[in-house]
Amino acid sequence: MKAAGVNVVKHYKDLAFMGFVEVLKNLPTIFKNLSFSKSDIISFDPEVVILIDFPGFNLQLVKWAKEKGLKVIFYISPQLWAWNERRVHHIKKYVKKMIVILPFEKDFYKKFGYDVEYVGHPLVEVIEQYQIENATNQKDENIVALLPGSRKQEIKRKLPVMLATASNFADYNFIVAKAPGINDEFYSTFLSSYKNVTAVADQTYSILMRSKAALVTSGTATLETALFNVPEIVCYKANKVSYEIAKRVIKLKYISLVNIIMNKQVVKELIQDDLTVEKCTLELKQLLTNESLQQQIKDDYKALKDLLSAGGNASANAATVVFNYALNGETS
Repeated sequence: MKAAGVNVVKHYKDLAFMGFVEVLKNLPTIFKNLSFSKSDIISFDPEVVILIDFPGFNLQLVKWAKEKGLKVIFYISPQLWAWNERRVHHIKKYVKKMIVILPFEKDFYKKFGYDVEYVGHPLVEVIEQYQIENATNQKDENIVALLPGSRKQEIKRKLPVMLATASNFADYNFIVAKAPGINDEFYSTFLSSYKNVTAVADQTYSILMRSKAALVTSGTATLETALFNVPEIVCYKANKVSYEIAKRVIKLKYISLVNIIMNKQVVKELIQDDLTVEKCTLELKQLLTNESLQQQIKDDYKALKDLLSAGGNASANAATVVFNYALNGETS
């Protein structure tokens, strides 16, 4: 957004906290940032407020925004289908236009009498364009990508397991995709003793373009990896208390977007106590050597991409919805 000319007054990474325990610890900061956002919106005096993703924060703004007489558009639905369906009623009351990017979300909201706009997933065209512009980056049969996450707390939990796994594959080169905003010294404390592991910053797509397989933390990165056609193992490990709470409230069979969208296990998920060096090594060996498994995953990836492309160019579709609604409250 910054590259498109948006004036970023505060970066979302300064506002994001993962896990129930972490949120509780940082409540004063969260409330301070909510107050800042409200003041900034008032000073800007917009006709429309477009809330993008980030539901833990943005859902605190919707009632306030409507009471201020603002048109509210929410782009990228909160994952209410995963853990808190009751909040649909809150959204229906205060958000007049919801734009969704996952194909099953339209039917989910329809159950509650709420008509939303499915526009397709924006990652499809982003990654297609990257692949066209970087067509010379060919697959390397010896490269495995490591995507341990974007926040220090999740990297600390997952990267050591990924690195210990890498030590069992001396014939492969493992590349860690560094998260923006985290300094090299943080990573060097983990990497120093692993000879077949390197790390690079701001090159995640380049790494995925060349990789034969990947170990990926749960989240959007699992979908990006699939759209690059890279067989993957999904790795997830959280604060123990946060995990136990989440396990009791989340209703889904799967944790990765790939499996959720396809409603079956396309990629292996190693969650919490299952995320061990032994299990990760076993699954990665299968991923690297079992050609029929590789092909099955890639066939499922193609079906996944077809589902996410059904709405055409997602960004253009979303822009049209926003423009028409901002202009006259309509979407067509």
